[in-house]
Amino acid sequence: MNKLFFSIIIPTYNRPERLVSCLKAIALLDYPGDHFEVIVVDDGSETPLDDVIIPFKDNLNIKLLRQNNAGPATARNKGAELAQGEFLAFTDDDCQPNPDWLERFAEGFKKNPDAMIGGKTINALDNNLFSTASQKLIDYLYEYYNSARGKDAFFASNNIATPAANFKALNGFDVSFPLAAAEDRDFCDRWNSQFPMLYVPEAQVNHYHQLSLASFWRQHFGYGRGAFCFHQLHSQRQSKQLEVEPLSFYFNLLFYPFTQPSEQPKILISGLFFLSQVANVAGFFWEKVK
Repeated sequence: MNKLFFSIIIPTYNRPERLVSCLKAIALLDYPGDHFEVIVVDDGSETPLDDVIIPFKDNLNIKLLRQNNAGPATARNKGAELAQGEFLAFTDDDCQPNPDWLERFAEGFKKNPDAMIGGKTINALDNNLFSTASQKLIDYLYEYYNSARGKDAFFASNNIATPAANFKALNGFDVSFPLAAAEDRDFCDRWNSQFPMLYVPEAQVNHYHQLSLASFWRQHFGYGRGAFCFHQLHSQRQSKQLEVEPLSFYFNLLFYPFTQPSEQPKILISGLFFLSQVANVAGFFWEKVK
């Protein structure tokens, strides 16, 4: 089978230093340079990104798109509209893919060319308690929505790849979500109703998401807002009343950190899991009232 052609799509907003690190990692991909392109979508950054992109033009087939600030869902869709690749690979500007990232995706598509493929995200900031807790929480969601249910049902948008035709058939990400929160969950929900999903943990990116207590709270408050929008749309599609996760989901969540290896105190990670759910509930009902 010939090498697949990928379009790597990266939404970015006001993080030029992180974008540079992301592009440096992509320049080191162990994949033929004539079989992938890079599309950076500037979501209305305060400073133009031309000076960031120009140094990479000698080594990468790269293009820069701009839009008024509208969020990463709109940015990803904009990149997909102009993508030339048969397959789309999505990551974020604060991620650095491993050298075999595209090769692992390609192997997955050889097994199932219609699938959305989700890779594994690794927290690259082990010394940051809040970043560690945030990634551990995503790991728990992967186990809950994928392994525990016997099928793949949720992948975060910072490490996925899809056939371009199927992405466009679903009209991409729903741009009605107010924040960068749960639009990937909604996309996976819609995808799962029509196409298969495949987890390929060997396709890895390292995530450099610096968090503090304040930004951790804001992040999970935003996830709560997005969760309300997701459950509302999901219930409409299923013609059911709005439903949320059972109590067992939250009980198991609080004990999950104690079952996982970590350089950070597990009791503190569990405490941050609890705080994240308080923030989620607050955001959920704030969005509901709003």
